[in-house]
Amino acid sequence: MAIEQQVVIVTGAGGGMGQAILKYLLEQGNIVVGLDLSVTSLASLYSDALQIYNVNVLDEDKVNDVFRNVYDKYGRIDGLVNALGIAQAATPIEDVSIDEWNRLMDVNVKSLFITTKAVVPYMKVRKKGAIVTIASISAVRPRPGLQAYIASKGAAESFSRGLAIELAPHQIRVNTIHPGPSDTQMLSQFTAAGANVEQTKQDVFVQSVPLGRLVDPTDIAGAVGYLLSDAASMVTGTTLHVDGGRGL
Repeated sequence: MAIEQQVVIVTGAGGGMGQAILKYLLEQGNIVVGLDLSVTSLASLYSDALQIYNVNVLDEDKVNDVFRNVYDKYGRIDGLVNALGIAQAATPIEDVSIDEWNRLMDVNVKSLFITTKAVVPYMKVRKKGAIVTIASISAVRPRPGLQAYIASKGAAESFSRGLAIELAPHQIRVNTIHPGPSDTQMLSQFTAAGANVEQTKQDVFVQSVPLGRLVDPTDIAGAVGYLLSDAASMVTGTTLHVDGGRGL
């Protein structure tokens, strides 16, 4: 689905899903700005239409600087894709530390607050914009041992819904995507300590998807493209399940 050229910021750009989203948006002729702590994996995506910032999105001042630079350069910011996220190894609640809980909440939730707060003023100026947050099907179809991760993704979805009603008068749309088990490096990080990663991938994750395969990052990229496009001009406050039926 072609997207009229937009200026889109993508967090978590260095991850497997973030890279797929960047590539898709670039192929559609957009100007894309990628943010991540590690950006070395993005070298192969070099393009005049791509800007890369090595930045910690939990640093509010630096995020504000980046967004201001993007707006000053292009005169607009049309879209924000929050693709940043970290996993939790399957762990009983009594063995989860406060530090691990806080880290999951910081990266998976606090980052959304920082980036959205930074982008909204620029979208309000034009009375148009689209924000897409990548959450997880685990928020509605949980697995044992992932309680902190699930809580963070549930918060991400609720945060998006709250923003959708708040920002609707400004014609800013806010939506969430719940990916199912995805074929990225992050999937192995959900495996319990000591378990066989490949066996768990096949016996647990693949088997949990009614359509019979893991979600490919390109599946998510296509969904992001739709939610950013004018084809979704009346879609806000929704959660799109791209999960092969995992949430059923």
